[in-house]
This record gives sequence, C-alpha cells and structure tokens, in this order.
Amino acid sequence: MAKAIINRVWRGLLAPSLRRLTRAVLSACVALPLAQPVIAQADDWGCQVLLCLSDPRGPEAEGACVPPIEKLWTALRHGDPFPTCDLNSSVADLPPQIRSAIPASTLASLGNGTGAANVGASANYCRPNLLFWGGPEQSELLCGATGAINVNIDGKLWSRVWWNTTQGATVSEYYGDGTTPTYDPATAQQQFLQLQNQQNSASGGQGG
Repeated sequence: MAKAIINRVWRGLLAPSLRRLTRAVLSACVALPLAQPVIAQADDWGCQVLLCLSDPRGPEAEGACVPPIEKLWTALRHGDPFPTCDLNSSVADLPPQIRSAIPASTLASLGNGTGAANVGASANYCRPNLLFWGGPEQSELLCGATGAINVNIDGKLWSRVWWNTTQGATVSEYYGDGTTPTYDPATAQQQFLQLQNQQNSASGGQGG
C-alpha cells in the first residue's frame, strides 16, 4: 500500500538524497523490503514532486527537494500542467526476477488513488486563516494563496500544500497519521463569515 510506503520512508529519518528516497518508495510499492538492493529508475520529476509534497515537515524541508519543488512553483505560475508520477512505468524498470515476483493484483492496483493535483485558490476554496478582506474599500473576500496541492495516498487525503501565500511561504497540512481532522476548503468562506458575524454580534451586545 502506498500509505505504508510513504510512512516508512519519512519515519526512516529520510535518505540523504532524493534518489535513494525515491528508490526506497518504489521498492516498498511492490511489497519488497526497503533493505533489498533493488535499483528502480524512479527519480523523474513527477515522482520527486509527489514524494516531496508528502513530507509532513513541508515540501522543501529536505534539501534534495528544493530544486524539483522550486521548478514546480515556476511551472504552476506559468500555467503549466501539474506533473504526473507513473509508478507502473517505474516498476517496469525493476529487474525481471523482482518484477515477476510481484502479485498480479498488486500490479493491477499500483498507483490507484495515489497522486497529487493543484486546485486554484479563491474565496470559494481556501484555508480559513488565509482568507482576508481586500479589493476596493476592503469589501472583497480574498484568499492569500495562489493554489492548493492535494496529495492523495491510497485514495485518502495525505497532505495539502498551500503555495505562493501572502505569508511568504508555503503552508502545509499533514493528515497521513490520521490524528488531524480534514476539512473542506470549499466551506472556508462560509465558516469565515459565520465567525465574523458571531464576533460582530458579540461586540454589539457588549456595546449595548
């Protein structure tokens, strides 16, 4: 399962290079021990991005992640499509004796429900604490981020990264360990306005 793979990689204090991290991920993807000397050519940009975005500490916490992630930000700002990670193609590069030992059911489901996608941020899709009033006379509700990248592992939300924020850095949310409740960014505007109304009502009541 991809979730177990990612957990094992990041709990292992991380490899000193992205190449070794990615090889470990792909080795585990096919239910092989991380220690087994399998050489998998899986260090393409899309898979690097997926791995770095899954880091609970943030996408650029590991030095080896800085170049591919900075390349990602540049591409997204230019309107380029989000890069993909083809795990099946990476498995095809495994030695034949290893590949033949992988159960057919595992190969059939490999990569299903695992990937990342960018969603444009706006008042209708935002993190609650990134919403603010701007525009003419501070009358327009805005989101202080350009987009949010949702990372799904085995069909479940693993992490979300808000990028190009007004805070000057990315904001990462980690859900992989199951202890942090998820939320729907599409409801942030409603929650923000409700909270403001409650605060205004409380202030009005105190003033009276």
